[in-house]
Amino acid sequence: MQFFRFWYVPLLVLAALNPVPGVENTDSANPASGQAVQIDIDGAIGPATTDYVVRAIGKAEERNAALVILRMDTPGGLDNAMRDIIKKILASKVPVVTYVAPGGARAASAGTYILYASHVAAMAPGTNLGSATPVQIGGISGFEKDRKEKDGNGKKNGDSDRGGDNLSGDAMTHKIVNDAVAYIRGLAKMRGRNQDWAEKAVREAASLSAEEARDLNVVDLVAVDAGDLLRQLSGRKLNVSGNDIILETTGITVQRIEPDWRNELLAAITNPNVAYILFLIGVYGLIFEFSSPGAVLPGTVGAICLLLALFAFQVLPVNYAGLALILLGIGLMVAEAFMPSVGILGIGGVVAFVIGSIILMQTDVEGYGVNPAIIGAFALSAALFLIFALGMLIRSRRKRVVSGREAMIASTGIALTDFDRVGTIRIHSENWTARTDAPLKKGEVVRVTGMDGLVLSVTRNDNGEPQ
Repeated sequence: MQFFRFWYVPLLVLAALNPVPGVENTDSANPASGQAVQIDIDGAIGPATTDYVVRAIGKAEERNAALVILRMDTPGGLDNAMRDIIKKILASKVPVVTYVAPGGARAASAGTYILYASHVAAMAPGTNLGSATPVQIGGISGFEKDRKEKDGNGKKNGDSDRGGDNLSGDAMTHKIVNDAVAYIRGLAKMRGRNQDWAEKAVREAASLSAEEARDLNVVDLVAVDAGDLLRQLSGRKLNVSGNDIILETTGITVQRIEPDWRNELLAAITNPNVAYILFLIGVYGLIFEFSSPGAVLPGTVGAICLLLALFAFQVLPVNYAGLALILLGIGLMVAEAFMPSVGILGIGGVVAFVIGSIILMQTDVEGYGVNPAIIGAFALSAALFLIFALGMLIRSRRKRVVSGREAMIASTGIALTDFDRVGTIRIHSENWTARTDAPLKKGEVVRVTGMDGLVLSVTRNDNGEPQ
């Protein structure tokens, strides 16, 4: 019994000497794992990119990875998406190394901010960064207009050398630029990098090559490839979440985290072109369903597409005035089909539809606008449908009426019986009750002079043939 009572004591001793796997030892100077996680940003930064990067860094933390390599080639992106990525980098328990690669890649606009926020900033030869001036919502910013008006030396008469004094334009432009300057200078100060050049990148849209960036302390190192990057990182001391660590990258393995189906779906539906098409399919589907109740398929597909489009619009910089113009345009074109106005409603609808589509996305960020070709295709199809509908309307008005009261008046038929007041006639292959003021005989041709409900007023027609 003594054996069974104390058999677990050696196990407790072993457990004390060997910490539970996966629990980080904060007293260690090196990360516990010999694995690096690679994340790739290739293209404009948007909601899907944010979702991918944030979740990938979270996975790296769960694996207790030694570091995260954020391999980047981007022309920029949306401000909210960029800030969400930076928040995750700053809060990360794993050091994040942003590497602009391969040769010919760039970290422009939003990419520059992410590079400054990273624990280590690296670039491959032949790459560049900068042009971090924020693009003002609704078109070209007042700051950019001001820069275009300067002389060949890049200054106006009386301008000082400080970039902030060169600004002109409305208050919103000043707010946007000054906010961006304060943000990037704060990141630069946190990482011990060149704050003055960071401000210059925002105010003057300055750019640097990899070697120039290293010489000016904008980035930490220039690496030819991933192997060279890991060699240069080995032994580097970093402060991560308030803890000093020393990177040990000798013999480390690099595992790339691929975007999963959820991220691929998010990337697809948040593409402005796809979101625009889904929205139009949804609206037209519901219109067809309401005009032909019971069809089911148009309503089902339309509702699904419309909900997906609204989700995409929630995370995209949508101009709601443009959205309202699109809906107004579609409404006017539908009204033209049900309430013909000889093209006035239809033409107005096409114009409203095109203008609304053009201003739908309230940003000039590369990769986040609706393709003009798609707008033109939908506008052209709507215009062709309108022309086709108007043509049918005009042709129908020119044709002789073949039904209703208008078709019956002045038509001729034949009396089926002798009668002097009320009798029966045959007209348009149908038998009708007829009223006459003069006696009629069976077989005589009659002409309709009036119609009262289902009773026709007729008279003898000596010069016509029955119809």
